[in-house]
Amino acid sequence: MEDDETFKLNGINHLALVCSDMKRTVDFYTNVLGMKLVRSLDLPVGLGQHFFFDCGNGDCLAFFWFPDAPADSPGIARPKGRPDTASLTSAIGSMNHVAFTIPADKFEEYKKRLNDKGVPTSEIALHDRSEFQIATEMHDGVYVKSLYFQDPDGILLEFAAWVKPFDIQNDLEAEPKTAADLLSSL
Repeated sequence: MEDDETFKLNGINHLALVCSDMKRTVDFYTNVLGMKLVRSLDLPVGLGQHFFFDCGNGDCLAFFWFPDAPADSPGIARPKGRPDTASLTSAIGSMNHVAFTIPADKFEEYKKRLNDKGVPTSEIALHDRSEFQIATEMHDGVYVKSLYFQDPDGILLEFAAWVKPFDIQNDLEAEPKTAADLLSSL
């Protein structure tokens, strides 16, 4: 039951990112990932462009192109690379990565498709509760499968599939931390 103090959220309308070349971005998201371009517009007074791609379930991934945008800042505005090749850390307020839901049985096929199109990928990751949170084989503790890759601007993307339902009794294991917690542990 919804009360007057909560918002009724129905998902994400769109996530807006910034690209360096709209033509190259359109080519990647339509021809490599197969997303349909659903809206494109030139911004007023030569400010740039704003394009929207359908990424499923009525959700959109959008891109701005600004002719005078500052240069990319790997390790600040985004991770330096895929988690298997570089640090996953990015700055406060940055967009770390975008994960698209795919069917759990399509990982091998989709990895091959990306590789065939010249897109390097990580290995398929099986996330679990082990020390490094990656399993070498499927087991009951694996909760999500992932495949990481990057778009032409280095934006970190992920194909992901939950492989077991959330268990609120057992899945909420980490307590939120603050900067003070980090300082007290030194």
